[in-house]
Amino acid sequence: MLDGGAIRVSPRATASLSILAGAPPPPPAFLITALDPGDARLRDYHRLRHTEFVERQGLFARTDRDGIDADPRTVVLVAVAPDGAVLGGVRLAPYRGDGLPDTDIGWWAGSRLVVASGHEVAGVGTALVRAACAHAERLGVLRFEATVQDRYARLFRGIGWTDHGPAPVLAGRPHRLMRWPLDPVQRVVEATKAVLASALAPFAEQRDGLGPSGFRGDDGVPIPGTGVVAACDAILPSMVERDPEWAGWCSVLVNLNDLTAMGALPVGLLDAVGAPTAAHLHRVIRGIADAARAWDVPVLGGHTQLGVPSALSVTAVGTAREPIRAGAGLVGDTVTVIADLGGGWRPGYHERQWDSTGHRGADELRRASGLLADLRPAAAKDVSMAGLVGTLGMLAEASGTGAELDIATVPRPAGASMGAWLTCFPGYAMLAADRGPVRGVPAPLAAAPCGRLTAAPGVRLRWPDGATTVAVAAAVTGLGAA
Repeated sequence: MLDGGAIRVSPRATASLSILAGAPPPPPAFLITALDPGDARLRDYHRLRHTEFVERQGLFARTDRDGIDADPRTVVLVAVAPDGAVLGGVRLAPYRGDGLPDTDIGWWAGSRLVVASGHEVAGVGTALVRAACAHAERLGVLRFEATVQDRYARLFRGIGWTDHGPAPVLAGRPHRLMRWPLDPVQRVVEATKAVLASALAPFAEQRDGLGPSGFRGDDGVPIPGTGVVAACDAILPSMVERDPEWAGWCSVLVNLNDLTAMGALPVGLLDAVGAPTAAHLHRVIRGIADAARAWDVPVLGGHTQLGVPSALSVTAVGTAREPIRAGAGLVGDTVTVIADLGGGWRPGYHERQWDSTGHRGADELRRASGLLADLRPAAAKDVSMAGLVGTLGMLAEASGTGAELDIATVPRPAGASMGAWLTCFPGYAMLAADRGPVRGVPAPLAAAPCGRLTAAPGVRLRWPDGATTVAVAAAVTGLGAA
């Protein structure tokens, strides 16, 4: 009671409450958890493995332990009964093989799946496999597979794994290569770009709608009859609300990146800002002003409104005698990634936004913004919120081609997983396509040829073993090069 007195609930009252709230759920038969390296339950997992793979099946002579167990990146998942007993486990880790780089390139494998014998642990094996798939997706893994004994292949196929044929025979037992279908890049593309064709269709009906001939698919657009190139981007309202200075900085950055990709030199900016309070407005304007000062591009004017929900968009205007088109690539062209790998994840946007510009000096920023005007590749596009692979899909679509990316050669920061790097907004990153690699990129930028334009539509990731996996389906925006 509110007066501090005790409450007694009679059995009859408890029964009435159960009618209203429902019977309490039964306790789970087991829980799956990821173990820390020093967890004592690791010994129980290893003991189960030894009993099954060494003693019972004879797959290994003395021990089934290997280098994967010693890899600090290895994740062990175990199923634990209510009394603390380990009922089974599985491990997943970056794939290890001859000729593969030591770095994690987003290719992981599951192995050593084991379940204790006994009817009381029914369903543990399937639950562990599902948990491993979910954990791989949470880590941003791009390719996840396992070699399983033939007799278990049906189980894996039943929960969605794809069968990729025979794997090496171990101790006389045939195995099959199974792969879990992952689509992190496709999800990013669908969330950011896939709706564009239908949404923008009314503009395409106009003369020069969505850009003059040859420039559909570019983020900036040449204004017909002039040497002027314009680009316009809006910032997510949630970002303007929670991080106004950063939103202001990025509103300049993304527009100047659009001009950079087209080989245009910036002349000025126009801003449109909505803010609920004057204090919030000042913070947004400060971010815009700091960026405009850093890149030495004046804010020429715009529109400001108070007492409204947060909103921010910026238009950048530049000049280019011959703008570089995203849609000028040809089948067989080499794709070069040019990126600033410095900096780190923006606080509050881990694995979504990489801040490579906030710590750079003005000279470095301005030199990077004029880089493609000097290099003059045949086709180029700046990496947007669709991520590196999604943006490559847009460049290829605008060019009427597909693309292939050699995953192990993509330059990336040490502090970013491959999956996150390929799907995040990377700050400053450009894709260039030409008959050969783009050379002459100054420090601190990094550049590497890491792919090619292909006749087959969509984007495929090529792995060091020669296998390819589909990362983006045939159409990214549906706009194409029309």
